[in-house]
Amino acid sequence: GLFVTDYFTRTPRKLSPFRSFASIELFHFHIPEDTVIAVWNLITFKEQGGTFGDQCPDRSITVYFRSGAPSVINPLHTHFPRDTAVPGSFALTLTWTLPNRTTGVFNVTSPLPGDWFLAAHLPKDEGKISVKGLYEECQYLFQPQLIVQRLVNIAVLYPGHVTEQSMAPHNRSCLYKVFVPSYTSRVLVEVLRCRGAEGCPLWLRVRAKAPPLHNSTTLDCREHTPCQLAQDLPFWQHWYYVLVEKHPGVPGTVSFQVTVQLTDCSRPSLARPPFLPSSASMNMPHSFGSAGGLALGDSPPPTSPNDTKHPVPIPVTLHTEERCWPVRPTLRNELDTFSVHFYIFFGPNVSVPPDRPAVFVINLLPVLDSGGVLNLELRLNVSSLCGENVTVFGCLNHGVPLTSGDNTSVTCETESLAGFLLSVNATASLSRLRIPYPQTGSWYLSLRSLCATEHGFEPCTNVTAEVYLRAYLSPCINDCGIYGQCKLLRTNNYLYAACECKAGWNGWGCTDNAEAFSYGFQLLSTLLLCLSNVMFVPPVAIAVRSHYLLEAAVYIFTMFFSTFYHACDQPGIVVFCIMEYDVLQFCDFLGSLMSVWVTVIAMARLQPIVKQASVLYLLGAMLLSMALQMDRHGLWNLLGPSLFALGIMAVAWTARTIRRRHCYPPTWKRWAFYLCPGALIAAAAVLLYAFVETEENYFYIHSIWHLLIAGSVGFLLPPRAKPSRRLGPLPRRKGCGYQLCVNEQEELGLVDPAVASINSICTS
Repeated sequence: GLFVTDYFTRTPRKLSPFRSFASIELFHFHIPEDTVIAVWNLITFKEQGGTFGDQCPDRSITVYFRSGAPSVINPLHTHFPRDTAVPGSFALTLTWTLPNRTTGVFNVTSPLPGDWFLAAHLPKDEGKISVKGLYEECQYLFQPQLIVQRLVNIAVLYPGHVTEQSMAPHNRSCLYKVFVPSYTSRVLVEVLRCRGAEGCPLWLRVRAKAPPLHNSTTLDCREHTPCQLAQDLPFWQHWYYVLVEKHPGVPGTVSFQVTVQLTDCSRPSLARPPFLPSSASMNMPHSFGSAGGLALGDSPPPTSPNDTKHPVPIPVTLHTEERCWPVRPTLRNELDTFSVHFYIFFGPNVSVPPDRPAVFVINLLPVLDSGGVLNLELRLNVSSLCGENVTVFGCLNHGVPLTSGDNTSVTCETESLAGFLLSVNATASLSRLRIPYPQTGSWYLSLRSLCATEHGFEPCTNVTAEVYLRAYLSPCINDCGIYGQCKLLRTNNYLYAACECKAGWNGWGCTDNAEAFSYGFQLLSTLLLCLSNVMFVPPVAIAVRSHYLLEAAVYIFTMFFSTFYHACDQPGIVVFCIMEYDVLQFCDFLGSLMSVWVTVIAMARLQPIVKQASVLYLLGAMLLSMALQMDRHGLWNLLGPSLFALGIMAVAWTARTIRRRHCYPPTWKRWAFYLCPGALIAAAAVLLYAFVETEENYFYIHSIWHLLIAGSVGFLLPPRAKPSRRLGPLPRRKGCGYQLCVNEQEELGLVDPAVASINSICTS
């Protein structure tokens, strides 16, 4: 056949260490139908400071692949919440082959068409809290590329019609496809009139949704006569692919005919068994019908006289296991993103008769619904059992309903299908099922009541069980509980939700408490972070005693908002917020930086120049507010104003040193007992904050940071300034004399008192 190659790529993204599914990078691809091979080229490279990160350490990268919905991953091996089904996925770990670049390849032969999702992350790190901008961070960028090769013009088989084919010596196989509509209980593929050099040297393979593989359902036509391959309970509304493959080493041309027969159990005129009641007698809405494709009884397309397709009589038999029952639809009610309720007509209480199953369909929209959690709840009304030992089994299957005819065991599985089993009885009357990131399409729930006997389960007699059924779509499992936050995430145009846990809790629903913080630990950490701010009381007292009232007000502001910010910032349940979190964080950061600013300005001793000092205080408040609004965690946005204040202090001290021709501050005691200890304490606090603090030791390292910063302020704050000596009035002499008066402009503070001129002479 003719092959077409398509190429898809995605923009490189920065990978993060795994903490929860919210920290992974998700990539969305779409594989077209009739694809025979898909090749993912996985490119990873390092960057540091805008250049290649040759010095960055090698960190393994894990990539997950899944068709239909994002992968449900668990790299930390945490416990999933109860009643949670975990769908499988492919995983691949990339290792580095070059200093700054590596490439991996992932091949999928005959992939399923539709949506494919890739999830990538780095290993979990030690949780170090790094200061933004302190050093160039190593970045690991990941870029997936997809190359698909698909067949075009695949021959289509029509049910009930024969297609003749001759396979030349140089050909190895022939590929066909047939569309299976809804309410099809069986697909029968048959090879007729096979003629070759050695009997019928053909393999017959059948697979749903994609071309067959070596492990697909296979039949050797040389060993089976007639060469018929049946698929019971096929997927509805999908293509089935038929591959006729020649045995290796067979010479000459092989000719054969291939035909497909579909068994439709939804039409009364097509061999409906007499025991199948009509939908009207069940008091259920009619929901039978074929959508797309040709079913039995449909007229075939017109054929030309030279067409090789012609009708052939195929015997039709409807077995007991092949019967299908009316499917009751559900009403979709969208409340919000990933918040959808599925209401049942004449529900939510459902009657399950003893002689037939009750089947319901839940339709999940493509792409839109695969990023949430599908929840199902069954609750048995025990009073409806009339004392019988009845068990109601529910089978949830994707693509086709499953109603097994075996009464001894109910497993919701066949050779080609695997579903989810729920059961309720008088002892356990409640059953739940959660499916994170479900595949989109039609999900079918089949409810069946059986009575337990000594010989297993048998059909009940004259007992109709009543079950409360609830089905809904939610963003996260139980909204992540009290120790988690459900986050709505986006990758390009795809939305999905995930839990972000706190206080040491882990797991898909933040229910794994293996590393959880106890209540006492949470209370201790909150008290340490809050009460450590009491260390600002001594600096406030020193500032008030030294008449630094503005500085004392800033210290009180810092102490207040730092206390309540940390009371609101706790990850557990010991939380107390008096304002919005963002307001408390801004005031805490602003107070901390303003404390540094006013302390340094006070150390510069600019108080004699009253107006200029007020301008600097106001300028610092405006600059720090602007820097915090730009980036509260950026190093230079916060360090810049602090360095500016230190520069002002250095200029003031240098000017005093030059004018006095003596080092300033002049006394060695000031240096030995105040400035040097204060500077060392402040430096130790900065080093702890920048290089030692991690997520695990945050509560006590940051408390020590509070103590050290407040203690350094008490040492660095200068003593009270001595009153300046101004030129006072001369003693008045008796009789005629003169009096020196201070200029009015000097009294208003418009000129420097040190250079005041004697321009007013008063006579007595």
